[in-house]
Amino acid sequence: MTLVAKSIIAIVMVLSLLVLFTMKQSKDLCFKDKCFEVEIADTFEARTQGLMFRQDLKQGKAMLFVFQKEGVYSFHMRNVNFPLDIVWLNENKEIVFIKTNALPEEEGISPDKEAKYVIEFNAGVIKSLGAGIGDKFVFKY
Repeated sequence: MTLVAKSIIAIVMVLSLLVLFTMKQSKDLCFKDKCFEVEIADTFEARTQGLMFRQDLKQGKAMLFVFQKEGVYSFHMRNVNFPLDIVWLNENKEIVFIKTNALPEEEGISPDKEAKYVIEFNAGVIKSLGAGIGDKFVFKY
């Protein structure tokens, strides 16, 4: 095998690995008997982007923001094109704060409790689940 052929194979392998590592992770998140496929935003860039510039969030899906440690994490709806329910969870995955029907372009949505996880659902999901403060989600990885 020539040096050029070996180099091409090496480049293809490296590019394949990069694609695998940069693909969005998705896992399941459940509340009682209802599960959602979640896209995980666990880097600064992914958390900053969130659901901005998307046209919708498909039914049965959600976005899970994961932070390194518990803190007070404010959210905004800048460049989000549809209303959301936003739920803050502590490190035990218990609901500590809920904002229902956050509207596009709404600013400064701040919880009054620390959280490690934040979940964005389509507006109306939290009411349909009957979820409230203290309730717990289960992450299925």
